[in-house]
Amino acid sequence: MVIYGTALLAFCMLVGLVAGQLLGILLGVGKNVGGVGIAMLLLIVLSDWLRRRDRLPTPTQQGVLFWSSIYIPIVVAMAASQNVVKAASGGWLALVAGVTTVLACLALVPVLSRLGTGGEDNPESQSGAKE
Repeated sequence: MVIYGTALLAFCMLVGLVAGQLLGILLGVGKNVGGVGIAMLLLIVLSDWLRRRDRLPTPTQQGVLFWSSIYIPIVVAMAASQNVVKAASGGWLALVAGVTTVLACLALVPVLSRLGTGGEDNPESQSGAKE
């Protein structure tokens, strides 16, 4: 039941875009600043909050899961359409910020992976299956 998650996703997207536009105006940029990212975070927080309060039926949870799983490639595609050459010509700060962010994300992948498995490197030892 994919359609059930659409309303929640649309709400989060609209709120995120408005918040990103307001943030851009406040910063003097005049463009949307992080609206899609705000929407994605809002979707995660709202769906978790509704799930914990048993306000999100199973079909809706499945719809939200479907939409959130295709939402990340949409965000990547939108980010790829940004004008990277113009941002890079803005100065060294943009380049340093971008490279630092990428390196920090790459460095955190193993840390987050260990957190997800409870600190054990061997996922087979958690299943308890013996051959």
